[in-house]
Amino acid sequence: MRVYVPLTLSGLAEAYKTGELATGPFLAYAVTPALREWYLSDDIEELEYAALNRAALASLRQLAADPAAVRRRVVVALDVPDGAAVADPDRGLDPAALGEVRVAGTVALAKAAAVHVDADDAETDVTLAAEAVGAADGGDDDAQFVVDGAEDHELLWFATQEIPSLVGLGD
Repeated sequence: MRVYVPLTLSGLAEAYKTGELATGPFLAYAVTPALREWYLSDDIEELEYAALNRAALASLRQLAADPAAVRRRVVVALDVPDGAAVADPDRGLDPAALGEVRVAGTVALAKAAAVHVDADDAETDVTLAAEAVGAADGGDDDAQFVVDGAEDHELLWFATQEIPSLVGLGD
């Protein structure tokens, strides 16, 4: 099962340093039955893109909680064995939890398939969105408009071999 793990660049740097993406159970996003129902599509690529975007929103929330973090959303894609990622049945249709799964156990960063990160030119919009995401979660339409501005930026795809450069440790 493909899951998408929300991070920040500092979180990615820490994972690179320790070799561990996360210790379980940890939050990730995936194509869940509730996400399928909400998105109304049978196209797996579209559904995975929706799960990736849900993880990007969770990364934005992490940025909001860490004012010192570089204002770029980060999502790590990885494959875990079936059954290792489980949706909470009590939150299945909660709009805030769409696509949310808990992954059991520790996952090595080496298991990552790819990393998705905002381009430099997204930082201004991501900064504004990180400041507004709390209000948007509370139903503020103006704040949601600001958050949507960050979501207009596509996350770039990077191979895992590029992680050192992304976190400032490579050439």
